[in-house]
Amino acid sequence: MLDDYDHKTLKKIDGNVDERKIEYSKCIEVINELRFNEESSLFAIERDKGLESIIGNIYQSFAGQDIYKSIEEKGANFLYLIVKNHVFADGNKRIAATLFIYFLNFYGILYKNGKQTIDNNTLTALTLLIAESNPKEKDVIIDLVMNFLSND
Repeated sequence: MLDDYDHKTLKKIDGNVDERKIEYSKCIEVINELRFNEESSLFAIERDKGLESIIGNIYQSFAGQDIYKSIEEKGANFLYLIVKNHVFADGNKRIAATLFIYFLNFYGILYKNGKQTIDNNTLTALTLLIAESNPKEKDVIIDLVMNFLSND
């Protein structure tokens, strides 16, 4: 996978399809349960309904076809957009990682064969990679995250 990443030849996985959608209000409930809320008066202060916009973005369609076809592609974009768009005054990476876990659990892909699909260390590394990445590399980062979620 590292060689494919370096050469920008990661394959986009097909992934799974599910018509259900996560809800903005439930995401806010998840955020409000985070222990980090007590550490900062700025933590999780949302800017301009940015999270609601991202949720709308991952489920958008054109001509009756979803822009992001699979759960995995939606999830990778969800994580990416929360980190990169800085929709919260403080805590974007922590919130993004937590909501990504919620997203994977919602769709039943958080665990495979009794093991977490993306362990905590991998999620931390991916979240930091996204934060530091050049926006021009978005597609390859999305493909990388999707490959971690792949059943292969």
